[in-house]
Order: sequence, then structure tokens, then C-alpha cells
Amino acid sequence: MYGCRVIQKALEHLCEPLQVKLISELKGQIMMCIKDQNGNHVIQKCIERVPSRHIGFIIESFDGRVNELSTHPYGCRVIQRSLENCSHEQKEPILQEITQNLMQLVKDQYGNYVVQHVLTHGRGVFTQRVVEVVAGNLLALSRNKYASNVVEKSYKHGSEQDKERLVQVALGEGEECPLGCMVRDAFGNYVVQNILKYVSKSQLQRLVVHIRECVPNIRKIAYGKHIVACIEKLTGEIL
Repeated sequence: MYGCRVIQKALEHLCEPLQVKLISELKGQIMMCIKDQNGNHVIQKCIERVPSRHIGFIIESFDGRVNELSTHPYGCRVIQRSLENCSHEQKEPILQEITQNLMQLVKDQYGNYVVQHVLTHGRGVFTQRVVEVVAGNLLALSRNKYASNVVEKSYKHGSEQDKERLVQVALGEGEECPLGCMVRDAFGNYVVQNILKYVSKSQLQRLVVHIRECVPNIRKIAYGKHIVACIEKLTGEIL
């Protein structure tokens, strides 16, 4: 426990050549350290503080195991630090593996945090893949405890085009009303509250009109008062 703190502090203060010498001792032990409750902090610190050109052997150890690490309580932290700090070239294979397993990861208690990081630290093609999965499964993911977090981040960090697409999906077509179902759901109602905060004024107006039509008795349903309070705060109008 205490040794790992000493190593982390050393990585924060040593000059680059000594950092490189120190982390070389970890070669062949990366996966063991990542899955250790103390060792994972050392790997995170290596990624945060050592220049990316020197940590290639750490990143290469993830090859073929990103999905496994993303669903691990300590591994998911290491993958998140990698997305925050590594070069584009180093992140590319990590993002490739993540986006090949999106439906599993978004619904995982640890994996959902990794996918959220793709939205905030990934590049266009990879964030687009996340948005596509969310748009194609909006209602189901909004009703999931963990995936609902990814849905919220998609509306928050998506491009204007992505947001419009996601708004259209929420509004539905014909008698289909995903938004109305989300309002009534234990997790979906939180998604709706955040969607309302992240969209443009015109999109907000369309969503509010749709909510009124789909859920005329909104004040009487279990989570309706939270939606009403959110709408009244954002629009200044009494619903």
C-alpha cells in the first residue's frame, strides 16, 4: 500500500531519464499491476506523468484486452487515463477495441465510464460510433442504470448534427413516443432532464411540446414532478 505511494510521488518529481529508468522495472508486470488495488495507481501515474513516447510498452500490453480491462474495476481507470493522456497513435487501437464492443460496455458498471470517455476524449469517427449505437437503441439504453449515463453524455458532447439526430429519435415517429416512455422510467427520467439542459432553445421547445402531448398527466406520474420542475426552470413557463 505505502510502496505504491512512494513510486507515484517519485514519478511526479523525477526527471525524465530517471522516470524512464524507474518504469522499465514494470516490464512484463503491467497486467498484474493493473489488476492490483495498489498497483493500478502506479500504472495510472505512469500514463499521466511520463511522456507518451516512453510508455509504449504499457499501452502495447492492452492489445486484445481492452474490453477485459474496461469491465474491470481497476482496469477501467487505466483505460480512462490512457484516453486522457496518450498520443492519437496510441489511442487509436484502444478506441478501435472499445467501439467494437459498445453494446456490452455501455451496459457495464465499469465499461460505461470508458465509453463516456470516448465521447469526451475520442476522435470523430469513434465518437460517431457511440452516437450511432445510442441513436439505434435510445429507449432501451435510457432505461438501463449504467447505459443511461452514456446517453446523457451523447447529448452533452455530440456535435450539433448528432444532437439533432438524437432529438429526432427521442421525439419518435407517428404514435411511437420514446420520450414519453423515458419520462416514466426510473433512469430514463434523469436522461430526459439532462437532454433538456443540453439541447438548443428550438430543440427544447420541440421536446417540451412533445412531452405535453405524450404525457398529459405528467404531474401525476412518479417522476413527472422532476421533469416539470426542470422544464419550468429552463423555460420560465408554468407547465
